[in-house]
Amino acid sequence: MAADVLVVSLGTTAGLRAMEDQLTGSLRRAGASVVVAQARPVREVRTLALTDLLQAREAAQAARRGIAQHRPRAVVYSSSTAALLWPRPGAIHFDAPAAANRPGRHGLWQRPVERRRFAQAPLLAAWSRGGLAEAPGHREGLVVPFAVAPSGPATQRRDIAAVTYAADPHKKGLDRVLDAWGRARRPGETLVVTGRARGPSREGVEWRALATPDDFRALLRRARLFLTAPRREDYGITQLEALADGCLLVTTSAPGPYVALPIARELDPRLVAEDLAPAIRAALDDPAPHYAQRAAEALAPYRPERVDAVVAAQLLPRLLARA
Repeated sequence: MAADVLVVSLGTTAGLRAMEDQLTGSLRRAGASVVVAQARPVREVRTLALTDLLQAREAAQAARRGIAQHRPRAVVYSSSTAALLWPRPGAIHFDAPAAANRPGRHGLWQRPVERRRFAQAPLLAAWSRGGLAEAPGHREGLVVPFAVAPSGPATQRRDIAAVTYAADPHKKGLDRVLDAWGRARRPGETLVVTGRARGPSREGVEWRALATPDDFRALLRRARLFLTAPRREDYGITQLEALADGCLLVTTSAPGPYVALPIARELDPRLVAEDLAPAIRAALDDPAPHYAQRAAEALAPYRPERVDAVVAAQLLPRLLARA
């Protein structure tokens, strides 16, 4: 029996894996039969252009196997990279295009190929309105965001001053975070750096390589603020999760879709700054009233039930209408 939808998965980052799990779950809750074609991991290479080529080849091979075995009515490529060498046109679900996050030589071959794929795709489904706006030859599409919800009961015991996430230290601006924390912290305050097992020894900094997403969310429930200084933010899952779990968000203003940025500005503009040291002190010493409650209200469009409704009412019908 043919499947309704084949999802071609890269699964190269924790955020991408989480989104792919959410997407397949939402499609199934909407009543679709869904199978996943998982691309094999690629070896580590020196350039982004070659990395993307190897990943695109693996995604194409996974798509061929899935199409032959399951004869799907529709195909969804999870990320524009997964679609670059596709064997069959399909919908593209992406956070940000190579046109925006692969400048110069980093996207020398990807950008023109991506432009053709976006033009040929029967449907573009972006994670955010900003991601869709960055798509080359921007045209109408859907927004199917990452769903966030509190990971557990709210707690009054916030015994960790700050948390940051630095699996990709350059992109996440870890150097800027550590500099600001060194200038802003007071005795007894600790910044927990997650996503890395170790780093340079600094007073008031603790390094943790968390084993599971649940471990990370448990840490957020204990933190007073989430601190980040991304050089570019294609979406910002961790920032949304931090807001959902009651953290104050202290961040620089980064380019990219960065969906939490306008929320952070609305909640407390003092905490969005190029110099994070004063923003850290404002968050720790003088938090805005009812910040967590207002954050929960701002995150209403990202609640799982709202995302499921978009998938059931808009995404799935449009996928199958083109079958």
